[in-house]
Amino acid sequence: MSNTLKELKRDVVPSGFQEQYIKAFKWMLLARTVEDKIVSLWRAGKIAGGVYIGRGQEAISVALGMRIRPGDIYGPLIRDQAGRFAAGEDVLEVLRVYLGSRLGVMRGRDGNVHRGRPREGRYAMISHLGALISVVAGGLLARRLKGDNSAIGATAIGDGGTSTGAFHEAMNLAAVEKLPLVVLVVNNQYAYSTPNSRQFGCRDLVDRAIGYGIDGYSVDATDLKESMEVVNHAVERARSGRGPQMVVGTCLRLSGHAGHDDASYMDRALLQSDVGRDCLDLAEAYLRDQQWADIASIEQWKEDARAEIEEAVIKVQREPPVSPEKEDWCAFATRRFLDSTPAA
Repeated sequence: MSNTLKELKRDVVPSGFQEQYIKAFKWMLLARTVEDKIVSLWRAGKIAGGVYIGRGQEAISVALGMRIRPGDIYGPLIRDQAGRFAAGEDVLEVLRVYLGSRLGVMRGRDGNVHRGRPREGRYAMISHLGALISVVAGGLLARRLKGDNSAIGATAIGDGGTSTGAFHEAMNLAAVEKLPLVVLVVNNQYAYSTPNSRQFGCRDLVDRAIGYGIDGYSVDATDLKESMEVVNHAVERARSGRGPQMVVGTCLRLSGHAGHDDASYMDRALLQSDVGRDCLDLAEAYLRDQQWADIASIEQWKEDARAEIEEAVIKVQREPPVSPEKEDWCAFATRRFLDSTPAA
């Protein structure tokens, strides 16, 4: 069991890493841009419900999402838009859900964060934090019972969510069963407005991995390169039968808990510290330092992201909204039974 990855030579750039890094940066950029647009639409009254964004958490999120393969089980949380893009979600799907289009994957129901495609292994987020780990672990166990050990499961949780009983029960189950589960714990310093000092007493959340008897790793979640290296290592160990892997990424949530929250409770000193660095700015600086992209190329990527999102917004706003009086509100799980039932 290891709490660090000293064996990784982080000063060495492996073959193919440049291409992967650029892809990760573009997904981070797209996530930041679409979430900025979503916040704008919410403030204009175009989006119902709350809006939760992942500003400052894109690097660690994309590092996990881009390691998801077809057939894997992936359960992202509310601040995982970068990981969702890397795992296959597209801009239209995101905006259709937020804007309540009937063509969206959720057909305009169940808010804007509980979206997924379970049959494709992309599980919908559960608001009761910690519970999604149990669901992903249960999916892996169900597959094992059917003789299928071909995939891993991956999900995320915040620092506050690690204080729940559901988190403990799920991690204990995964450890006992040695499930190929990767759990990304994003310590963004606050559980809503509760700081770390008021929610756990251990030195570092990664220390909890020792109690479960699983591998745990700490990573600077503001650093895309480090996040990719550590998450890649954890995922490969899970795929090779080494049991659950827990990666704790440290960063700062660079926004309020949700759109309605001004984050006035945040310690301003954190924003001036290393933990408060913007992962997107750091990733852009690294691209330029490595001469993998120049200013003109990066500006073009930003413009391309804005253009793609604006085009998608226009398209979705022209699509049919949900008509509650005409919608049949049966659960999706029962639809095939309903569709096979002759009309009276």
